Amino acid sequence: MKLKKLIEKCQVIAIRGNEDVEVTAITSDSRTVSQGSLFIAVEGIFTDGHAYISKAIEQDVAVVVYDKPMIEEYFSRVTYVQVEDSTVALALIASEWYGNPSEQLKLVGVTGTNGKTTIATLLYKMFRHLGYPAGLLSTVANYVNEDRYETTHTTVDPITLNSYLRKMVDAGCGHAFMEVSSHAIHQKRIYGLRFVGGIFTNLTQDHLDYHKNMLEYRNVKKSFFDNLPSNAFALTNADDKNGGVMLQNCKAGKFFYSVRGMADYKARIFEKHFDGTDIEINGRELSVQFVGVFNVYNLLAVYGAGILLGLDKEDVLRILSLLTPVAGRFQTFRSPRGYTAIVDYAHTPDALNNVLNAIQEVLNNKGQIITVVGCGGNRDRTKRPLMAREAVELSDKVVFTSDNPRFEEPVDILKDMADGLTQDQKNSVLTIVDRREAIKTACTLAQPGDVVLIAGKGHEDYQEIKGVKHHFDDREEVEKIFTAQQ
Repeated sequence: MKLKKLIEKCQVIAIRGNEDVEVTAITSDSRTVSQGSLFIAVEGIFTDGHAYISKAIEQDVAVVVYDKPMIEEYFSRVTYVQVEDSTVALALIASEWYGNPSEQLKLVGVTGTNGKTTIATLLYKMFRHLGYPAGLLSTVANYVNEDRYETTHTTVDPITLNSYLRKMVDAGCGHAFMEVSSHAIHQKRIYGLRFVGGIFTNLTQDHLDYHKNMLEYRNVKKSFFDNLPSNAFALTNADDKNGGVMLQNCKAGKFFYSVRGMADYKARIFEKHFDGTDIEINGRELSVQFVGVFNVYNLLAVYGAGILLGLDKEDVLRILSLLTPVAGRFQTFRSPRGYTAIVDYAHTPDALNNVLNAIQEVLNNKGQIITVVGCGGNRDRTKRPLMAREAVELSDKVVFTSDNPRFEEPVDILKDMADGLTQDQKNSVLTIVDRREAIKTACTLAQPGDVVLIAGKGHEDYQEIKGVKHHFDDREEVEKIFTAQQ
């Protein structure tokens, strides 16, 4: 593709070289530069691509795109393009390279602290159930119809993202559903994509290791809705205090869902049990295979989005009753000894609170809750004492253990958690650094009718320790324990 075509939407400051040069590949990683490729130098969190421009030139790059005027020597065989913002240019060039695939799909983005994975995945599953070709970009996995691709980030980089959207278009997908993380919005990974809809779930404390404070975190989420086009829809949780804030400057059509008040999409809850919940949506009763009020909100968002995307109401209700929880989200296992184990991804104070309250509502004081929980390393430290407090106050027994310590020492993370407790609470908590032993201990303590909640990792099948991912799956550990109990 000609360079001139690739950069026509970019804010170009200066070009030195041949604007009509043919580009054979695009990359923002100097390690993948090949002859004739275009290298975009982007400043990241840990490294700055501008420092690798010389390396890219050594590897026979054809074009360098940059935004810092720091180049000391120009080579005649290389075309240099200085832009206003490299991160924006990366997104626009990636979109152009793959033929602007988001404009050929009905792309819906889901953002918020909790619920993104469930809502995006259930929308994808609903459309697939109804026979529509569809794609999914999520924390758990990416899908192009039934083809599954592993994922490393909630929202991937612009080149990978547009490559997936291109695959979806080529596979005949008319719809695509994606989680939109605050990091992705802030780093402009989704810049230039055309969304037909946006969904807001809720806003609670998370990612304060990245964002300066909750106000910045909220405003980053809000900017996603600020940029939706007027012919799109914006669907927001009316019961979250930030639900209305998200739509203050939004040009899209505004719609609300609620469990507590009046809204376009309204639910009531009748019966709760570990196999599901009996609810009513907009006056129609149905039974769903999901537990907890938080999941009712997720299902309401799915219902509303389905209607806004033109699905028949009866079809949506029918599929909602058939859908099952996403892997690692309130995933239930029955022990031969008569207790229940639940594996859940809850890794924020609010998510842990939601899950524990959902368990309490179903148990109704007829069994004890034993919670196994930890916190991730090299992430927001301020939520650690809050997570500990939620676990201790809403459980009968608690086991603190290692999560993904990354480059921190697990004992230091557990100490941060314990700092949120009173001395009496500290005395009541078991601390077992080895996660496998912690899960075994919790299951040993459980009696018939009890619930063991294993929180924090959900679908993940690894533990990240000192930069290495070791295979570890909470669900597998539970199944091994239950097999031994038979």
